[in-house]
This record gives sequence, C-alpha cells and structure tokens, in this order.
Amino acid sequence: MTLKDFVVLKSLRVHKLEVKPKRVSATYEIVHKDGSTATNVLFYTYNASIFNKNKREDLNLASMMVAQVAMNYGLFCNELIFEGHYDKTDQEFIKNMVENTSREILTNKLLIDNPFLKENYRNLKVENQERYTQAKIIFVNEVLPSSTSYFNGVKPNMDKYAILSSGGKDSLLSYGLIKEFGEPHPIFVNEAGRHWFTAVNAYRYFKENEPNTDKAWCNSDRIFNWMVKNLAFIKPNYASIRADIYPVRLWTVSVFLFGVLPLALKKGLGNVIVGDEYDTTERKTTNGISHYSALYDQSKFFDNALTRYYQKKGWNLYQYSMLRSMSELLIMKVLLKRYPALQKHQTSCHAAHEKDKHMYPCGNCEKCRRIIGMITALDGSPVNCGYNPDQIAKALVQLANHSVKQIGSDAAHLYHLLLKNGKLENNAFTQKLAKAHPRVMQLRFDNERSTLEDMPEHVRNPLFNILSEYSDGAVIKKEKEWVHQDLNEKFLNSLPYKYTL
Repeated sequence: MTLKDFVVLKSLRVHKLEVKPKRVSATYEIVHKDGSTATNVLFYTYNASIFNKNKREDLNLASMMVAQVAMNYGLFCNELIFEGHYDKTDQEFIKNMVENTSREILTNKLLIDNPFLKENYRNLKVENQERYTQAKIIFVNEVLPSSTSYFNGVKPNMDKYAILSSGGKDSLLSYGLIKEFGEPHPIFVNEAGRHWFTAVNAYRYFKENEPNTDKAWCNSDRIFNWMVKNLAFIKPNYASIRADIYPVRLWTVSVFLFGVLPLALKKGLGNVIVGDEYDTTERKTTNGISHYSALYDQSKFFDNALTRYYQKKGWNLYQYSMLRSMSELLIMKVLLKRYPALQKHQTSCHAAHEKDKHMYPCGNCEKCRRIIGMITALDGSPVNCGYNPDQIAKALVQLANHSVKQIGSDAAHLYHLLLKNGKLENNAFTQKLAKAHPRVMQLRFDNERSTLEDMPEHVRNPLFNILSEYSDGAVIKKEKEWVHQDLNEKFLNSLPYKYTL
C-alpha cells in the first residue's frame, strides 16, 4: 500500500460561487475515477446583510470562505480546483495550508490505527518526500468588479474582540476575561449537525445578556460527511463506528474562522480570539515526517500564519489565544472561581442531548469524565453545568480505573488533587497515576508554546493581572529548567508582539 493508492478521486472542484447580502454558497463537485460525478452545496448564512456581489473584496472573501472545507482533500484527488476570486496572497495561503494539512492527515490519520480505514488501506508505506499533496492545485479566476475600496470601509479597533465561541470552557473564559478590559463580540458558527448542541446553552445566554452576540450558519458538517461517503478507502459503516477522531479531516477550525471573519471585518473588530491552551502547540516526527500532532489549527503557529495572512490582505487583524500560558486545569479553575455564571453554560461533550429545551452532557464519554474530574478536583460542583449526581458518581468510579486524555503531567496532577481532597478511590491504579506537578497550576512561558511575542502588548497587563489571582505563580523555561518569573511591568513588556502594525 502506497500513498498513491489513496488518490481515489479524479478531481474536486469548488465552483459556482453565489454571493447574496446574507448568504454565500458554492458547489462542490467530485469526479470519480470512472467519470461519474457527485455534487453538493456548501453555504454560510447570516442574520444581517454583509456582502455586496459588486465589490471585489466581498467576492474575494466569499471565495476564501467556501474553499476551506476542500483544503482537507489534497491527498485524495488528482486535481483540486478552485474557481472564484483569488489573489496571489490567497493562492499562496491555500497551497501552503493544503500541503501542511496533507502532512498532518498522512501522519495522524493514515499512519495510525484508524478504525475508519478499510483493512487493505492500513499498511501504508511512505518515505520522506518534499511534497505530500498529491493533487495539482488549480485556480480559475473569474473577472473581478472594478471596486478597490477597503472592506466595508471600517478600520479595525484594537479594543474590540471577535471571540470564536462555543459552549466550551476556553471560549467562555476568553469572553469573561475580555469583558473586564475590552469590548467582547462572541460569534458562534452554527454547524449543521449535532455539534451545535454543545454551543446552544452558551449562545442562548449570550443572546439574552450580551448585545454584541452574533451567529453564522454553515452546513460544513454535511459536506464533510458527504465527502467521507465518496472516499473509497473509508469503511461503508463509518457512521456507526465509535471513535474520538474524525475519519480524515484536520483542517476544521478555519472553516468556522472564515465564517467569523465577515462579521469581524464588518464591525471593525481588531482582535480575533481563539481559545487554545498550553498543550495544543506540539511538534513531532513520524517516520521522519515532521508534523503538529493533529493540532496545527489549535497551535500558535496557526494563529501566527493567519495573522500574517490578514496583514498581507490589508485587513490588519490580530489572531491569538489569551490562554496559551495555561493548562486545561488552570483554565477550568479560573472559569469556576471567577465566572461561575458563565461556567454554568459549559457543555464540553460531543454527545450532548436536549431535554426540556436545554442541552445536557451525556455524562458517559471520556470528555465528560475529564470535566467532572477537573471540576471535582477544584472543589466545584459538576451539577452547575448539567451533570446529575448519578453521572458524577459513575464518572469518579471510572476515573479510579481508567485514565483521561491529557498530557502526562496534567493527568498526574489531576489525580493528585482528587486523591488529596478525598474525592477519588485510593487504589493501586490511582496511586500510580497521582503525582504533584506544580507547574500545571502556574502560568508558563517558554520559546516553543507560550511566548509574549505571540500576544499583542495591549492585552498583557490586564490579562495577567486577573490570571495571577488564580495561578500558583508564573514560571519561565531557561536552559530546560522551569524557574520563577515575576509578572511585573518589565517582564510583560520585554518582548514586542511579532506583528505590531
């Protein structure tokens, strides 16, 4: 089995772009090796009028929006064709990100024990090569209108923040923090499918309490599922397979991000905030192939690449996470202790269900066990965000026999706190896992995952003034050792932001 055996499509074409004031759409057309075709339509819709089909910048942005889903499939077709309005910056960005995504999918989907792959596609042999994308990427540019005006004529305001929002703890905490020192604009993307269930409670709360709340609709989930049906190396019963991963896709955050951008640009929001923590920036090597552990679009490298792209486009937006110095457990602590009214609307479960017009977590999945464990370890009540006593008790019993999906030090410290506080059965399994790792509850700075260079100066002082109240101090890595670091004015302003305009 070679990589070429995964080229199962003759072409994937994104074309027939349609731009209306409140809607953007394009046709996805697959041509199979036997010449048969299949089509589907990807769309984004909005509550307010945003686009003008006679403006080149609107057509350009719309073209980039509808391209994002297709960027997952450079390994699987002979040609990847984008028809629309793409300038040189767009074309360079798409080519680079398709290649990066091809490498991520190869190392984290095709070279692992992926339950979605047919048996005869499981013994892939691949050598280190200069380029992994197998598709020829083709741009067919349509004639642009003559307009050259700046997008909607609104310049970005650095006191305003677009928050890529969901029901997860990261975006909820980001909102709470920004509300104290800036103007937050939580923007939700309603992805057709059950994924939206996790965001419903938070969206309803914000809609009632935050006038800057906005939402876009997108059917990307249906397009992703449709694509899976058309990939011959995926098992036909893929929908019934229980797994914590998607079959092949790894370029997903940008699908939502480009749904947020029209609103950010229209409103003049200078900051694009994503919620990613310390351990989502990681580099590894598999079979001599470098990659980002399937976390590229959650890493600081992704944020920086998007910021560079925005600046080349003249949009002058900054994209970053304010949580990169924090562990998952520390994020949970700040949300619980400082913003309990927000934490109430947390739904960190991909099998959430509706009951009495409210969304509830399943209480059974690994993610639910982890959330219950963290809240309990921090002396909080999982009941606050929808878990019932039986689910909590069951999860703690399971945690006493099965570990959680966290990096080793985070899991060890979680078990340490649970045992220390008498919240978990003290047995051979939990004793083996439990170990104190003080830095998990500290703000961490280093050159790889969390550096001040990746954060604009205007958020540093107000942000770390708040976070310092809940962390056990701050540390910085020097010569492979963690040492204490005072978060004083001198340190916080010691490094300029890489992308200051």
